[in-house]
Amino acid sequence: MTTKFSDLKKMFGGGTSKAREFGMIFTLVGIILLFQFLTHGLTLDPVNLIAIVSQYSYILILAIGMVMVIILGNIDLSVGSVAAVAGIVVATAMKTYSLPWGVAIILGLLVGAVIGAWQGFWTAYIGVPAFIVTLAGMLLFRGVNQFIGNANTIPVPEGFRVIGAGYLPEVGPNTGYNNLTLLLGALIAVAVVIREFRLRKTQRDMGSDMAPPWVSLIKVVVLVAVVLYAAFLFAGGRVGTSFPISGIILLVLVVLYSFITNNMIFGRHIYAVGGNRLAAQLSGVKSKRVHFLVMMNMSILAALAGMIFVARSAASGPQDGLNWELDAIAACFIGGAAVAGGSGTIVGSIVGGLVMAVLNNGLQLLGVGADKVQMIKGLVLLIAVGIDVYNKMQGKPSLIGFMTKRFEKDEAVSGPPGPVRVAS
Repeated sequence: MTTKFSDLKKMFGGGTSKAREFGMIFTLVGIILLFQFLTHGLTLDPVNLIAIVSQYSYILILAIGMVMVIILGNIDLSVGSVAAVAGIVVATAMKTYSLPWGVAIILGLLVGAVIGAWQGFWTAYIGVPAFIVTLAGMLLFRGVNQFIGNANTIPVPEGFRVIGAGYLPEVGPNTGYNNLTLLLGALIAVAVVIREFRLRKTQRDMGSDMAPPWVSLIKVVVLVAVVLYAAFLFAGGRVGTSFPISGIILLVLVVLYSFITNNMIFGRHIYAVGGNRLAAQLSGVKSKRVHFLVMMNMSILAALAGMIFVARSAASGPQDGLNWELDAIAACFIGGAAVAGGSGTIVGSIVGGLVMAVLNNGLQLLGVGADKVQMIKGLVLLIAVGIDVYNKMQGKPSLIGFMTKRFEKDEAVSGPPGPVRVAS
């Protein structure tokens, strides 16, 4: 059998957006291997991997909501301040009013929903640009955080800390690994296999062009191997640690929001409005409602991220959430979201966030100062997006697309779903 790039490209789902997504994954793997070499094995040390997930899970949660905002062609500068408000409200409610921590989490999510509804109203129904609304929100809610907390640090109870500093517990026989983490890895591996079988069945039923069986086999073997290797690394950390609970929350959100954006009508509406708002409206999409719900969703996720950070820090403070919006926005753009809106994926934003997380962590392991780390991260963001935008303007492959251009040759761009005619 002759190996053809036209067959290999089907490994990535057949579309340009999917190929670019995998291109970013290859970039992430390359960065990990580079720092693994430079740090003499510290990057993939279980203790370090667990720390990366714990330290950056809240930023990745913000990236999930932020990429949906960016797809609409908007930006949200207030997420750090919203996270800080939710954190201080929850901490105060538990400390001052003895609110059970489970109820306090619901309260925090409601705070995020109210703030999101407020900003969504101004953006969607009054017509004030989201940049201005959220800039005002950044200032307003930063002040609210300091007003409620009186610039003090407020501790949170131990039970609440589980969502930010907890790990999968030890159960079953002593295997030298965390059994639940191994089980999680096995379940994800099985899900990968089932998903590939379902994909091939759907393509066969629809009469679509299918990848040869050997291509699917390579794809499944590689993905399963990576998942199981990662599971063993996370399960092999020091005693008392394993895969973080915050990582579990992140995984659930990635699956949930990927399903929403890829398979539900509301997700298609987001891409439709971001790609061409007028055309979407003519197709029956209620663009104002889409803007409102996406902005509200962003603030709810910001509130969740704020609570996870407070739980990990064991206290809420006046500096919580500072500059979080910058990291979330950077994750989305590095992950392939378009500056003008209309494109971007949940998985892409997560991969972009992991690129920044691994870069930041690797530089710290090498002893690079915080000032230089900030400069390097800024240059990476500017260069990556700058080259991508320039190449698109010149009609050349984007930076991400360049890495996979041989897979995309002679194929029509499929991208995210465009405007669809649906009942409103």
